[in-house]
Amino acid sequence: MTKSEWPQRFLKFLSIFYLQFVVVIYMTSERHPVICRSETEEYFVDPVSSTKKRFPSLSAPAELQLSVIVPAYNEQERLPKMMDECLDYLEARRKESEHFQYEVIVVDDGSSDKTTEVALKYSHKFGTDKVRVLTFEKNRGKGGAVRLGMMSSRGEHLLFADADGASSFPDYSKVEMKMRKICDSNKTNEAIVCGSRAHLQDEAVATRSLFRTLLMHGFHFMVWLLCVRGIRDTQCGFKLLTRQAARSTFSNLHVERWAFDVELLYIAQTLGIPIGEVAINWKEIDGSKMVPVWSWLQMGRDLLLIRFRYLIGAWQLKEKEL
Repeated sequence: MTKSEWPQRFLKFLSIFYLQFVVVIYMTSERHPVICRSETEEYFVDPVSSTKKRFPSLSAPAELQLSVIVPAYNEQERLPKMMDECLDYLEARRKESEHFQYEVIVVDDGSSDKTTEVALKYSHKFGTDKVRVLTFEKNRGKGGAVRLGMMSSRGEHLLFADADGASSFPDYSKVEMKMRKICDSNKTNEAIVCGSRAHLQDEAVATRSLFRTLLMHGFHFMVWLLCVRGIRDTQCGFKLLTRQAARSTFSNLHVERWAFDVELLYIAQTLGIPIGEVAINWKEIDGSKMVPVWSWLQMGRDLLLIRFRYLIGAWQLKEKEL
C-alpha cells in the first residue's frame, strides 16, 4: 500500500465501522420504551390489614391534588428525616385546606436493607391512601424508579423528590407557584418546573477538588451541547410535573439511570412542553449513591447515546398523551 492510498483505506474503514455501529445501535434499541413490571410490582400492601391492592394508572383521571414520588435505594437511614419533613408539610397544607389531598409513593428500587420496612411504618401511621410503598424485585435505577412511581400515581400534579432530604420540602410552594404561572401564561395544562441549585454553584465549587469541578463543568457543557438548553440545573432531584406532562414524557422515557433527568427534559423541549426553573434550598447529605468519577462517566456516555439514538431514529417520540 502506497502512502497515497492509506488515507483512503483508513477513511473507508472508519465509514464501515461507523455504519456497523449505527446498525447495531438501531437494531438493539426500542423505538418506543416498553414499561414492564412484575406482578408483585403492580400492588402495594396495606400494613394494617396485610392485604394487597392494585396501584392505579397514570392514564386514569386524577383523583387528588398532589402525588410525591420518592425513589429510594438502600435509604433506611436517610429516608425517615425526609419523610418526616415531607409529611409535616403536607399535613399542614391539608389542615389549611380541606380540598387539598395528597399521596406519597416510596419506590424501593431493589434495596438490600430495610428501606421497605421503614417506608411501611409511615404507611401504617398515615394510611395507604396517603402513603404507599412500591417495592421492586431488583434494582432498575433512579430513572426506572421515578418512572414506575409516576405511572402508579393519582395526582393532578406530580413531584419527585430525593429520599436523602437534601432539598427543603417546603420549597414545594415555590415550584407550585411557578407551575401555576407557566400554565396560566401559556394557557396549557402541560408544564414542568425544576428545582435548581445553580445559585449555590460558587459555594459548591469552593469546596470541591479541581478534578470534580472540571467533571461538573464538562458534564454541564455536554448537556448544553447535546440535549438540553436553557436549564441551568438538570440534575436536581426536585421536579414538579402536571399529570399531562408526566404522561407525555414518561411514556417516552428510555434511560433508567442517573441521566434520566436529561432525557426527560430533552423530550419535554422536543414536544414543546414549557419548562420553568426555581431556586431552592439544598444541602449536602452524607451517603450519596453516586461514585464521583464512575457515575459522571456513565452519565457522559448516556448523554452521547441519548442524542445519537434520537438522531438516527433508533428512539422516537410518541405523540403527546392528553
